[in-house]
Amino acid sequence: MVASTHWLVSASAQAVLERGGNAFDAAVAGAFVLHVVEPHLNGPGGDMVGIFATATDPGTPVVLCGQGPAPAGATIEHYLAEGLDLVPGAGALAAAIPGAVDAWLLLLRDHGTWSLPDILAFAIDYATHGHPVLAAVCRTIGGVADLFRESWTTSLAHWMPAGRVPLPGEVIYNHTYAELLSRLATSSQASGLTREQGIDAARTLWRAEVGTKVEQFFRAPHRHSEGGDHAGVLQATDIAAWQATYEPAVIGTFRGYTIAKQGPWGQGPVLIQMLKLLEGYDDAQLDPSTEIGAHLILEAEKLALADRDTWYGDAMPPEALAYLLSAEYAAQRRELIGETASHEFRPGEIPGFPMPPYPVLRESYDAPSVRKPVAAGIGEPSVRVDALEVDSSGRTRGDTCHIDVVDAQGNMISATPSGGWLQSSPTVPGLGFCMGSRLQMNWLDPASPSALTPGKRPRTTLTPTLVLKDGHPVMALGSPGGDQQDQWQLPLLLRVLVGGLSPQQAIDAPNLHSDSAPGSFWPRTWTPGGSSVENRIGDAVIAGLERRGHVITRSGDWALGRLSCVTSDPETGLLGAAANPRGAQGYAVGR
Repeated sequence: MVASTHWLVSASAQAVLERGGNAFDAAVAGAFVLHVVEPHLNGPGGDMVGIFATATDPGTPVVLCGQGPAPAGATIEHYLAEGLDLVPGAGALAAAIPGAVDAWLLLLRDHGTWSLPDILAFAIDYATHGHPVLAAVCRTIGGVADLFRESWTTSLAHWMPAGRVPLPGEVIYNHTYAELLSRLATSSQASGLTREQGIDAARTLWRAEVGTKVEQFFRAPHRHSEGGDHAGVLQATDIAAWQATYEPAVIGTFRGYTIAKQGPWGQGPVLIQMLKLLEGYDDAQLDPSTEIGAHLILEAEKLALADRDTWYGDAMPPEALAYLLSAEYAAQRRELIGETASHEFRPGEIPGFPMPPYPVLRESYDAPSVRKPVAAGIGEPSVRVDALEVDSSGRTRGDTCHIDVVDAQGNMISATPSGGWLQSSPTVPGLGFCMGSRLQMNWLDPASPSALTPGKRPRTTLTPTLVLKDGHPVMALGSPGGDQQDQWQLPLLLRVLVGGLSPQQAIDAPNLHSDSAPGSFWPRTWTPGGSSVENRIGDAVIAGLERRGHVITRSGDWALGRLSCVTSDPETGLLGAAANPRGAQGYAVGR
């Protein structure tokens, strides 16, 4: 079974399964198709986080880290000298070392079975022969067309070759990327190489080609999201020296289930914190479609996110995270949840660790160093179903993709690729894509656990989830959505694990999230007490939340979340999949 955010991706991955590939073969093939068909939501120059369990060791979830760190030249001193007080949301100064492609190839080498040419054939075909462009891609290009004309001229040539924004449904191509993928495929078939050695040869070629072209291109200044022109700092040596890795998952428990996430270099542990806070309430109080359930969810999200923004980072000590995930700490924090909505930023304290500085709390972006902001790829996500990539201020936002796969042998993976959006930075000549903008997660404050530091990973929002029961993976899930990813997964889990709904019923049900936390993306604002809800949750529930002091934004009937998941029942052997109906783009398939 496969579920993803785009029907061509799910269909390609399912084709791999039908032809004898395993879940990891299918996920990698789908991921490269994602680069082609959702270029406004992810790209080869971006990043990914995956979490998986194998049929041979089902009880041990493993994190696949495709999040590259800050390059050697990305120092706080350099950015301050450029007149910045935040890392820009778009442009080369926001680019971490690209990690997605190397991570996917590492997974294929170690856990897949197919050769690289067979895996890449799907993406090469769509990039070479074209595919109908999504309306959302057209809206995104239209939103940054002036930027392309004025500064990012390589992007203008790539995305507007006819001198205009493409029309929805028009067939578009990416011949440059197709040629690069073909060179990778050919390199993997050199005489005398095993399948695994061939994939490593492609990884080496990838790092060399991308590094050389990126370093040369980003020497020239170009427009960034805060309005200034800057050169990049990413070098070929940064890309050549980095490789994707595996690491143990962070584990939490809820109602007899095991929840597996990545470490605090991502926001993943907040989902465990939220569940631990809510575990102290009766099942009847945890229905997200009721006033009390929605209130408790929103308040738990605020508390967990405050800890994320204060404590999380690549250098967070394991014992500090363990305390935040403990039942003792959850019980203390649960006492802060009252009958009314909090409008405060309330991180907790960790015994034996000095309290880090709070992040800057901006209700609007008014830093004195800012020039006229440009419409560039700043942050994620939008919550409007009619314009998924444009925020309420009209700025074009990046977003994210997701794919889940489970096979008949019991292998299961959840993966969230992102970054390298077509609006992240100028298209790099000779590559057919741009670099990502994940460094905007970092603060330019050396005392922050998320301080910009060469060699350290930005505290990414990418956060796939694996759920296990009695040592067997039973669900892989995730969603695009930046700061909302774990917040949107939370009601799904509550509805399935507590409420007994099917995954598809849970995904279809009205969603909600808190806006009362500093944004992870430039310009990093927040709305004290703010919450977004889908109108379908009902006027009575919304009125009740407003009486409790929540500052409610009605986001439309079908606007929040792009969740998907796959499931496996170890007792019956039945597999399942569910996908998001919002935007009419997600797709679940299997047999």
